[in-house]
Amino acid sequence: MTKIVVVDNHGQFTHLEGRALRDLGVDTEIVDNDTPPEEVDADGVVLSGGPDMDRIGKSADYLEADVPVLGICLGMQLIAAELGGSVGSGEYGGYADVTVDIVDDDDPLTGSLHPETRVWASHADEVTELPEGFELTGQSDVCDVEAMSDTDRDLYGVQWHPEVAHTEEGEEIFENFLAICESQ
Repeated sequence: MTKIVVVDNHGQFTHLEGRALRDLGVDTEIVDNDTPPEEVDADGVVLSGGPDMDRIGKSADYLEADVPVLGICLGMQLIAAELGGSVGSGEYGGYADVTVDIVDDDDPLTGSLHPETRVWASHADEVTELPEGFELTGQSDVCDVEAMSDTDRDLYGVQWHPEVAHTEEGEEIFENFLAICESQ
């Protein structure tokens, strides 16, 4: 059975990420973000959302764990910040229902949602510049970088929360990430 670990960055929806994966039949464990990657045996890692980039613990170390990584909201922002991209304050701010245009229908994480999807997202902070090696895979009129992928390194990120009921095709994001993990 495929195992995916959710690294808890103290987000309010982290438990829903674990539940969404368990509902897909995935062996799932939620670990505190102070847990070093070498203590975790998993086929994939989800970096959860959270309130503050100063509270990410050892989350960045998982980017070198040689398994696929999906960053959600703050998780995506820390991927960008750690790998040479930029993160800044969003103009829109709090949570909102947003239409995301999927710009790469071949992307293994978001491509199946092409041409667009409705999501629940916070834009208090957002990726403002992609790190080297990443492709833009989703954007909206609220945020220029709603999703990004580096398929060579199997690093993926979404600004929105696929684990909440307000996101129309959220389960599909987790299904696609599971398929990425199982293809390794």
